[in-house]
Amino acid sequence: MDFTSGGGVEGSEPHNNQFYQCEENKPLLADMSESNNNTKLGAGPCKRSLHHCSSSGMRYKLLHEGDIQVCVVKHPRTFLSKILTSKFLRRWEPHHLTLADSSLTSATPTGYMETSLPYSSIEDLQLLSWDNAPKYCVQLSFPGGTVLLQAANSYLRDQWFHSLQWKKKIYKYRKVLNNPSRWDVALKEIRALVDMALTSPLQDESIHQAPLHIISTLLAENSNLSPQDHENIIVAIAPLLENNHPPPDLCEFFCKHCRERPRSSVVIEVFTPVVQRILKHNMDFGKCPRLRLFTQEYILALNELNGGMEVVKKFIHSMHGPTGQCPHPRVLPNLVAVCLAAIYSCYEEFINSRDNSPSLKEIRNGCQQQNDRKPPMPLPPTIPISSPTSSLPLSPPPSVVNSSEILVELERNNNSANTKRKGGPTRGDSEPNLIDCLLVSPAVNTLSIQLPAQADRVLGCFALILKMLSDYDDWRPALASLLQPIPFPKEALAHAKFTKELKYVIQRFAEDPRQEVHSCLLSVRSGKDGWFQLYSPGGVACDDDGELFASMVHILMGSCYKTKKFLLSLAENKLGPCMLLALRGNQTMVEILCLMLEYNIIENKDTQLQIISTLESTQVGLRMYEQLCDRQRELKELQRKGGPTRLTLPSKSTDADLARLLSSGSFGNLENLSLAFTNVTSACAEQLIKLPSLKQLNLWSTQFGDAGLRLLSEHLACLQVLNLCETPVTDAGLLALSSMKSLCSLNMNSTKLTADTYEDLKVIQSVLKVL
Repeated sequence: MDFTSGGGVEGSEPHNNQFYQCEENKPLLADMSESNNNTKLGAGPCKRSLHHCSSSGMRYKLLHEGDIQVCVVKHPRTFLSKILTSKFLRRWEPHHLTLADSSLTSATPTGYMETSLPYSSIEDLQLLSWDNAPKYCVQLSFPGGTVLLQAANSYLRDQWFHSLQWKKKIYKYRKVLNNPSRWDVALKEIRALVDMALTSPLQDESIHQAPLHIISTLLAENSNLSPQDHENIIVAIAPLLENNHPPPDLCEFFCKHCRERPRSSVVIEVFTPVVQRILKHNMDFGKCPRLRLFTQEYILALNELNGGMEVVKKFIHSMHGPTGQCPHPRVLPNLVAVCLAAIYSCYEEFINSRDNSPSLKEIRNGCQQQNDRKPPMPLPPTIPISSPTSSLPLSPPPSVVNSSEILVELERNNNSANTKRKGGPTRGDSEPNLIDCLLVSPAVNTLSIQLPAQADRVLGCFALILKMLSDYDDWRPALASLLQPIPFPKEALAHAKFTKELKYVIQRFAEDPRQEVHSCLLSVRSGKDGWFQLYSPGGVACDDDGELFASMVHILMGSCYKTKKFLLSLAENKLGPCMLLALRGNQTMVEILCLMLEYNIIENKDTQLQIISTLESTQVGLRMYEQLCDRQRELKELQRKGGPTRLTLPSKSTDADLARLLSSGSFGNLENLSLAFTNVTSACAEQLIKLPSLKQLNLWSTQFGDAGLRLLSEHLACLQVLNLCETPVTDAGLLALSSMKSLCSLNMNSTKLTADTYEDLKVIQSVLKVL
């Protein structure tokens, strides 16, 4: 069926031009009642009602399709009132209508809806009601006729009315704002479009997104706007951005404004709530990377203000909130994602050139194979690894790699003693780790990177933001977990300025007493370097003679998950730095060396003698070594065969009572010890691990906790029965028991054991029996 007076549809050019000339003469948001006054209806029971969204509190979801009854009446306009007031209207047809972007179409194009109804041909849109019959209709007037849509109830009728009205208006604005000739007129239309979206009774994401997409398309196609036009448009659309993310093209427009006019008032007044909403509600920057880029440029614009980083600091504080706990869980991950992306962008060109430049493994092996590749940047020839009898240049000049953005200096190392890492494991053909490549390479000693001024400012800004984030106690556990895999480019970790700024963050992790924080200093998995290795003596980022390393060792030893395993790792990889720091009087390292001797970590006799000599060279070391010898003599006396096989401490006994009892004689035969209903704590584990024959231990209703369980799991390999009923142990401590292969009976009643940990224990310990 034809809905246009000229017999055509939406593509009818003459009719459309005439229609738009008529429409442009009146505002798009004009009061529709004005047109109603010009239409005089005949007397009758038919009533037309216009619903203004401001006068009704009802809210509707935008319809995209639905089932409805359709009736089409072709008539001269002067007879409309007579037809509408007649008792019997023409037949109704059921149709499934779709509200497309430009027209109203039917899923079954037959009868009244044989052809689609273009929005451009709709002259008027009204609500109709009858006094004699409860028919709920929407009237669509087009040249030469009327379309009536009948809904099942008044709510559906109003929903169809507002949805059709929205589609019609959006179609008009899309046409009007398509390459406008006058920007003052376009700005008025943009403001009217924003007002329409804000006052619409429809509640749908597309209600605010559709205007934003229209405006972003307009801006993308007109890039030669003046700065004042930029600000006027941004201010006009600001109300739509309060509850909506800007679309990608609009983000590009905002980024450009931040770069070109960072001191504009728009940055603070308009962009601040938009960025705050992005950081609070964005779930994945991977799906919308331009939101991340806009946030990055906004922060850099704040840094360009007179206050500089103080303004950025106030913004970070506003995101956290005044309380001790940030109420928005997505703020920290989003801020970290922005920081990491910005830091990567500083080294982007050099990172992209890696594919055609020598790999770190080739640099380490001293063979760049330049004949097999064509590097984009000029690379100097590699100095081959010489044998002990060969001669090396006394002062080889540093090799410089130039690019348009980055200057990389490769300083040659003349010391051939670094060709093999002392005590390090053999890696074979596997890819060398980061520290091996940047520190112990026979061809490269240090990799210093000089960034251009702008990239250096960006790097400094976001490194300082990471420092700010680490100052919030509630954010520190999540921040430590996010940074545990060292998610930075290799070039950044070789940059002395960056690692110096990042050292503050690692120091905060090392000072935090919570295990979930300082445990992230260790590598995320075996065979991969962590912050502990990076800032240890000999590490690429160590610049303080091991002070931070000693601080990390101290906190890790205080609550390390497996103390003996940690000591073994230190003895294998960091024994030299530990001895050096102990020689300089560092008490933490003196304690580490004493523990290595006490737990028989060091098997080599010469190494043991060297450790003893190191301890005896300082006052603190000599005192602690003498105490160790006294403990060893007491231990031998305690473990001497003899004494009882069963022992029960009286109720209310303490840790001191247990220590006094065990120091009074030999308990080498003790197999069953009951500490039930006593006041012992995890501190008594230091005494329990001295009992080599202990097989049954009863800790019922004591204050024995996770720290004690971790110590028992490493030293009491023969323990078979353990009663932890009514103790304060948690999942963290109970998981440590998975290494006790001899344990066959475990009572965990009335503890904080969770179902997941229980299942894990059953899988790990196949012979575990829970009483």
